[in-house]
Amino acid sequence: MTNRSRTLCVGVTSQLERRVAEHKGGSQEDSFTQRYRLDRLVYCERFQSIYDAIDREKKIKGWLRVKKIALIVASNPTWRDLSEDWGKPISPPVSDAQSTSESS
Repeated sequence: MTNRSRTLCVGVTSQLERRVAEHKGGSQEDSFTQRYRLDRLVYCERFQSIYDAIDREKKIKGWLRVKKIALIVASNPTWRDLSEDWGKPISPPVSDAQSTSESS
């Protein structure tokens, strides 16, 4: 998680959507994420095992900030909030026939 100033927080959860919603909603009073208003998910990894996820979290937390930033930029160069579209309706795909008739 990060904020406009790009303060970083690394964590692990088994329910990513719920956890991000908690950060965005500010339900964790007196927490690091609330104090620094960390409200943007800019990087995540998925693991089959919680033990593997915790090992990876510890590894990343031990990195220098510059290495963490490089990890984020490699997959999300604009630091877009990966959760910004969660919960929004998905538009149906436009077929080739529809796009051809609409452009005529």
